Amino acid sequence: MSTVLRLHSTGPEVSEVQQALEAAGFYSHGIDGIFGIETEAAVRSFQRREGLTPDGVVGPSTAAQLGVVLQEGSSVIPEVTPELVVSLFHGARAEHNIERYLKPVLDALEAAGLSDKEMVLMALATIRVETGTFAPVNEEVDRSTATHKGNTSANGQPFDRYEHNHELGNVEPGDGARYHGRGFIQLTGRKNYTHYGAALGVDLVDNPDLALDPVVAAMVLARYLLENEPRIRAALASMDLARAREVVNGGDQGLEIFSAAYTHGLQLIPNAPGPDGSDVLRA
Repeated sequence: MSTVLRLHSTGPEVSEVQQALEAAGFYSHGIDGIFGIETEAAVRSFQRREGLTPDGVVGPSTAAQLGVVLQEGSSVIPEVTPELVVSLFHGARAEHNIERYLKPVLDALEAAGLSDKEMVLMALATIRVETGTFAPVNEEVDRSTATHKGNTSANGQPFDRYEHNHELGNVEPGDGARYHGRGFIQLTGRKNYTHYGAALGVDLVDNPDLALDPVVAAMVLARYLLENEPRIRAALASMDLARAREVVNGGDQGLEIFSAAYTHGLQLIPNAPGPDGSDVLRA
């Protein structure tokens, strides 16, 4: 398989992409070999002109249109079977959903260039905690008062505690319920629906239930991991699973389940073969 270049990628291939984009009139921020937000925006504009999916990722199709040859990459995704993932969801009664939804998740990770062992396991272990059933889910109404973390007041309308929450970007009446948590990672708040909708080319603001579509939910998950990739990789490199979990959850909720799924997966998934056929670990 070919590798992909995306946000946070670095190296001479990124420089080649920047040069090609500059020659095509889409990029003017300097050739530095760093795939930053300016490069991503230029790639999206180029993809739109060429009739490609404007995901900001330089995969084989976009590279071919740019005249750039990508090096061969490695991926563990062919080894990630439904049977293997079922073992990570032990006791969760998720087998049917894994059969249905694993492919969209793996496709989204591959498209985002997150097909190495660590990031695939990060995604799967996160889904294990966030949904339990390997299906995009709606956030449930929680009137908890003991920890003051419930999303709904004792006698209030569902999700009223999200109302007028500027951190979530909820500025209009009804935003709390309209933009409650959905998907594989509980996308929450007008601000996030706006951001991820724009990033993925999906109108999540006017159609928030699209976040429950398995393909869209998988894309949101992959995009979130991509945008937080440096912090996640740093945590996983030192096996600081609490810090990796905190990137998604903001705390340690579900840490035990997350850690169990991740460490079990490390034992089950073989390392991806390198260009010479040997096993390699991607940093």
